Amino acid sequence: MKLTIKILVLAVVAVWSAVFALPDNNLHVVVCDVGQGDAILVSRGTTQMLVDGGPDNRVMDCLAKHMPFYDRRIEMVVLTHPQADHMDGLIDVVKRYGVLQFVRVPIRNNTSGFRELIKSFAAIGQLAVYSGDQIKLGGFDFKIIWPTRQFVETHDDKTTDLNSFAIVGRVEYGGFEALLTGDADSGVVLAEMATGLITPVEVLKVPHHGSKTGMLPEWLRLVDPQMAIISVGKNNRYGHPTKEALELLAKFTDKVYRTDQIGTVEIIFDGKKWWVKTSK
Repeated sequence: MKLTIKILVLAVVAVWSAVFALPDNNLHVVVCDVGQGDAILVSRGTTQMLVDGGPDNRVMDCLAKHMPFYDRRIEMVVLTHPQADHMDGLIDVVKRYGVLQFVRVPIRNNTSGFRELIKSFAAIGQLAVYSGDQIKLGGFDFKIIWPTRQFVETHDDKTTDLNSFAIVGRVEYGGFEALLTGDADSGVVLAEMATGLITPVEVLKVPHHGSKTGMLPEWLRLVDPQMAIISVGKNNRYGHPTKEALELLAKFTDKVYRTDQIGTVEIIFDGKKWWVKTSK
């Protein structure tokens, strides 16, 4: 009798644990603290899009904290560009989670990490995207701003900085917009502006970890962010974020969040208002 009651109690606890773990219907944009790299989880309900995976398996902790424990599927993984600080963590992601679609620009990197990544995603549907494309997923949209097809077709990935190919896209949901920029920096921001797709946003993920060459004033004036997030590692060897980047951002917003200072940054939008949660 006692054993039966104990089993029933455990069953009730398990059921209610699952109920409390059910995701809400808000939009969540989570800039994961993965050190010197990028990994951004965009989710609504049980639908997730992961943009980049950081330099190592630290992204796994972020996913475990911000996805329901029973959810082992990620609808879409986006690789902005094939450099280690954005792609290496994705190898562990695809081992643990079922990924339905892999989105990238068709350029290559001649490294063992890139070859392993492509092998890991070989059985997954792949989609090449270019400026003007729009992906609809779980009620939110992801609009591609950069690169243009012409840029990719006329530039050699062996001689052109891979950062210049990085996918720049805007997450859109119910009047809220967040611009995700990868490492695309001042070398291409004028071309981004020429697409006519750069518009004001609520949240900016700062390009290239706050590098000196990440932004131009005229580009930032168009973006006009209410808040900026810098995904960056503590005491990194590049000196990111630079004094120049921080001073430029300060001219447009006084809300600048850094993962090296406060850890993971989460933006939540409920359809009417948005707010920020941090891990520290």
